[in-house]
Amino acid sequence: MLEVALDAHVSPETLRKIESGRVATPSFPTIAAIADVLGLSLDAVWADISRPEGEIAPVRAGHRAREPLTA
Repeated sequence: MLEVALDAHVSPETLRKIESGRVATPSFPTIAAIADVLGLSLDAVWADISRPEGEIAPVRAGHRAREPLTA
């Protein structure tokens, strides 16, 4: 987590707060920076957060399954 935070130019505490839900609406630049470090497209992030609660994301060819960002 520390490496991701530092690479995204976000404090580790901010990243912890985002992951735990204590920051309900992180800024777009923050999410874009974290997604970039994690190798995620913003389309993939949007699809993940727009999915109804409890629905499992399909695994597409060429993509590997991953844990939710909040895990």
